[in-house]
Amino acid sequence: MIICKSRDEIRKIGEAGQLVAQVLSKMKDLIKPGVTTEELDQFAEELILKSGATPAFKGYRGYPKSVCVEINECVVHVIPDSRRLKEGDIIGIDVGVQLDGYYGDAAVTYPVGRVSAEATKLIEVTQQALFQGIEYCRVGNRLSDISHAIQSVAERNGFSVVRNYVGHGIGREMHEDPQILNYGPPHQGPLLKEGMVFAIEPMLNCGTYEVEVLPDNWTVVTRNRRLSAHFEHTVAITDQGPLILTELF
Repeated sequence: MIICKSRDEIRKIGEAGQLVAQVLSKMKDLIKPGVTTEELDQFAEELILKSGATPAFKGYRGYPKSVCVEINECVVHVIPDSRRLKEGDIIGIDVGVQLDGYYGDAAVTYPVGRVSAEATKLIEVTQQALFQGIEYCRVGNRLSDISHAIQSVAERNGFSVVRNYVGHGIGREMHEDPQILNYGPPHQGPLLKEGMVFAIEPMLNCGTYEVEVLPDNWTVVTRNRRLSAHFEHTVAITDQGPLILTELF
């Protein structure tokens, strides 16, 4: 069941979303060669806790850290550790918080110094796919209109869309109904209504969309070991159109 939120609930999700946006914005300044992903995690956790919130990911189904950090061929759910960033890497950072009983969730992929033309294009197109999907978060559209918009941008630019991991509803729980595919035909699924709140999160790969999970049972990588990028926003559907709750106001 898709839960429609009241204006007050959307405001509270937005407060959590603004904290997520602040954390990601401040982390951008740390993205440089030599920094470890553990240092990034510690920075984010301290900032979240000082703000009176809780890292949403820490402890979720046993996940041990506060953020997810995806470097190069990694797609999602990578545990921060002693790995150091290198010039030319790309890194996706996924941040979720719980604040006053409500969740916000967003992800950004950053370049580390100067990166390849392929990496630059992948980052740009993944972000474009996210915003094109958000454009369809409007009353009267169907859920799969979001999915189709994301897939169209990806494939038009020569990239593939990860099938195994999807967007989701969000609110009092980090993961609520519905699941939001990043691919598929348009004009299918539930009608979109005012008050629905979604975490839209395309993951795009170079080459095949196929992925695999490493032996740690968390890290998801591209099967061909080529690059992957990930962007995400928490978005409310309003009578005025989509409202991005994880974009700094």
